[in-house]
Amino acid sequence: MYARILGPLTLTDGLRNVTPRAPKQRQLLSLLLVHAGQVVTVDECVDELWADAPPNSAHSTLQTYVMQIRKTLRGAASAGMHLETRDRGYLLAVGPGRLDQHQFEELVERASLARDAGEHAHESELLHRALGLWTGKALADVTCGPLLRTRLSGLRETRLAALEQRIDADLRIGRHHQVIGELSVLTRQYPTYENLHAQAMIALYRSGRTADALEVFARLRRTLRTELGLEPSARMRELHADLLNSAPIAESVYLPGPVSTPVPLRPAG
Repeated sequence: MYARILGPLTLTDGLRNVTPRAPKQRQLLSLLLVHAGQVVTVDECVDELWADAPPNSAHSTLQTYVMQIRKTLRGAASAGMHLETRDRGYLLAVGPGRLDQHQFEELVERASLARDAGEHAHESELLHRALGLWTGKALADVTCGPLLRTRLSGLRETRLAALEQRIDADLRIGRHHQVIGELSVLTRQYPTYENLHAQAMIALYRSGRTADALEVFARLRRTLRTELGLEPSARMRELHADLLNSAPIAESVYLPGPVSTPVPLRPAG
């Protein structure tokens, strides 16, 4: 049995798709999966499924959904996951390698260890693999209540942090040309996110496109002033000044995280 939540909800048993079709059952399974290994109380299940308007039959209906999910898991040839009833709720036990979220988190953790060791090529490779597990918006085809929305917000932030770290690693190993197009999209998707703009400026500068790098800063400054009434941070202003002066730029000043040997950044010849 293998479950995917980093995209449309999918539950497979070998080549057989056994994903529930009923919306509430899918919603409950999703809630249990994002809390795999943790107890989800009955009250939390009811809150997720019906929010502020649970029917009188909420608890009995919930038990029916639980029974259907348990039947699906028991019917699998090699489940690797099972649903346990606890005093106040339910716990979905998931074996190693059975949930894409767990694989993503493990790869990100290994990438952080590689970063700390200064092994940035390996860090980049691990993060490419981790991000490749995402096939779209998490649980894109599931109706989400308050608990799932909160959990998915955290997942999106984790994915963005991994993406930012992967771009850092790519910049450290000289892949500035390769990330320019991706950063062009990201800076427009996240118009006030300074780290992504710093990465875009560095990638463009290293590619000999200083004017474009300066325009990235100008666009960020306009957006911050218009939308938030703020100025770019001191770090961003320092990067901007260094680009204006064509000064050598210590990579470690602008890219967060340990780096084995700071690489001076100059415009490409």
